[in-house]
This record gives sequence, structure tokens and C-alpha cells, in this order.
Amino acid sequence: MTSTDVRKDAEDSGPSGYAAARLRLLTEGARSGPPRRSALSELTDDWLAGLFTAGSEELRGVSLVAVGGYGRGELSPRSDLDLLLLHDGGDTQAVAALADRLWYPVWDLGLALDHSVRTPAEARRTAGEDLKVQLGLLDARHLAGDPGLTAGLRTAVLADWRNQAPKRLPELQELCAERAERQGELQYLLEPDLKEARGGLRDATALRAVAASWLADAPREGLDDARRRLLDVRDALHLTTGRATDRLALQEQDQVAAELGLLDADTLLRQVYEAARVISYASDVTWREVRRVLRSRSVRPRLRAILGGGKPVAERSPLAEGVVEQDGEVVLARAARPERDPVLPLRPRPPPPRPASRSPCTPYGASRPPCAPCPRPGPPRPASSS
Repeated sequence: MTSTDVRKDAEDSGPSGYAAARLRLLTEGARSGPPRRSALSELTDDWLAGLFTAGSEELRGVSLVAVGGYGRGELSPRSDLDLLLLHDGGDTQAVAALADRLWYPVWDLGLALDHSVRTPAEARRTAGEDLKVQLGLLDARHLAGDPGLTAGLRTAVLADWRNQAPKRLPELQELCAERAERQGELQYLLEPDLKEARGGLRDATALRAVAASWLADAPREGLDDARRRLLDVRDALHLTTGRATDRLALQEQDQVAAELGLLDADTLLRQVYEAARVISYASDVTWREVRRVLRSRSVRPRLRAILGGGKPVAERSPLAEGVVEQDGEVVLARAARPERDPVLPLRPRPPPPRPASRSPCTPYGASRPPCAPCPRPGPPRPASSS
């Protein structure tokens, strides 16, 4: 059965049809990895869009938005549905009724739901107060309703993130460091947490947020493959256990390896550790670059004064051409200095030497005219023979 047939069955049969189509999609042995995650996201999109259309009727200024992992289209078998019902603040009672028509069918199917109902201003304010909310909104994706409302929120949230990046990125780095200290290094754990441990999926999401800030970017070689590998392992873990878990326990590693078509648990862990090393290395390089960029910005007081921050610096009179100031001393610029003299201080020029007098008989500066020139000496006289 193709994905088009699955989506059509879900649309025709309502919630029960969606549940059956979802089950068939997850049990298809021929489809796994990114194609299955993408198909599951599209199936859920169509179902939720149908619920929204049936409940909104003539309601305007409302849209349904997917955020977080669902917004990225990475829906695992037991992933939460992260949804935001966005409205312009008009008919709040109608919006509340629409929210009930959306949330209850999801709960009836036993699916985990992380939901919120906000205006764009409320969403931006909450994102400014909660870093996790802002990270989720960076991946916002329109599902149904007013597309202009969703596009406006995406543009505003992305602009806020880039404007506040010098303040929010250190906070994000501290959050990653605390999580790493609490969960440990994924590449050294026998029962790693694929999402929370250092080098896991949370760190990969943080790297996407850093790249969206335009301050720095992660090394791209192998990063997408490492992230895809961890997502594949998490999908197999969800299908094997039937639970929304991210911890790869010892007793489940052989079954997860068999679900992925691997030889044994050792092969599975080897692939997981390699992916974690790639993400950890990318994180180290990226955060080092972030610190360098932020440090270079902090030591430029004149630029901060121009932009309106910091204490203005007093203007100083310009130096002469070819002259610079080095270590508090005025010296010649490098282009004006000799090759072997690294620092040549400027010293007062000595007075010119006094020129010689115009006549051997009259000292320089005398008032009387010079006397007649002295007779020149004649040729030497020959010696006498006697």
C-alpha cells in the first residue's frame, strides 16, 4: 500500500481510520528511517488538518502550527505531538471550542500531546522567557488555517532569536553543559540516552539553533548522517518496546539491532558511539567559535557605542601621518620604520651643525668685509747641489 492510499484511508475514516493507517505504516517492513518518519508526519498532518477544518467553520484569524520535532517532520512512532493553536485574539470562546475539538481526539487515541493556545505576541513573550519554547518555535511549520499568521510568527521568532543571540547562546551552552553533566557522554555509556546524553539528539538540535543565529555554524561533514542514525535507532527502540523511551537499555539492545538489520548489540553500540562522537566534535567546534565571536564583540567598545550600548569613548586628536601609538608611546608606523628597528621612538631633531666660516681670516658672522686672500704657496724649491 502506498503512502497516498494510507492518507486517503485516514481522511475517509476519521480518527479510527487514522489509527489503522498509522498502524499499517509502522508495521511495514519495507519502509523505515527517514521515509517512514516523513510519511508518518504527512499522515498526521492530513488528519489534524481535517480536524481543524471541521471545527473551525467560519472562524478567521486562527492557524494550527507544528513545532519541535514534529515541526521538523521527524515524527517517531511514539513521539509527542507538539502543537500550537495560534489566533489573533478575536473570538476567544470559539478558539477554546476549536482547541477542544483538536486535543480530545488526540488524547482518545492514546497519543502524547504537548499543546498550547497563544496569540503571536504571547508566543513571542513566552519564547523570550523560556529558552526551550523558543527552540521549539524555530522549527514552526504551518498545518492548517491562516498561513499569514504562521508566517508572521516564524519571521518574528527568527528575528528575535538573531537579535538576542549574544545573550541567549551562552544560556543555551550552559543548558547543554548541565544536561551533559547530568546524563553523561553518550559514547561512553552502556545504556545511553539517545536524546539527552552529550552527543545525542538534543545537542544536534542545539547546533541547528546556533546555525539559525548566523553567529557560527557546525562542521557539516558527517553530521546529518550521525543525526539520522540516532533517529533510526530511536525509531527501532520505540517499535521494540512499544513505549516513548530514549534510553537504550541492555536487555533491549539485541532486539533493536535485529529491527535495524544489524548483526548484534555490539554492532549497534559501535554505530551509536560513532554518531555520538561526530555530534560531540561538532558541538565542541561550534561552541568554541561562538565564544570567540562573542569575545571579539565584547572588546570593541567603539562599535558598542555606535550601536547604543556601553559607555561612549572620548574622541582623541588624530596623529600625524605615519605615526601610531604603541604601548602608550608615540612611534613611527611599521611602514615608516627601518626593517631592523622594531620600535623607533620619536625624539627631538638635533640642531644643524654650524657651517664653516667663509674665510680662514674672518670668523663666521663677522661684520667687517673679509681681507684679501692669502697668497698661494709656490712649487717646492729644488734642493741645493752644494
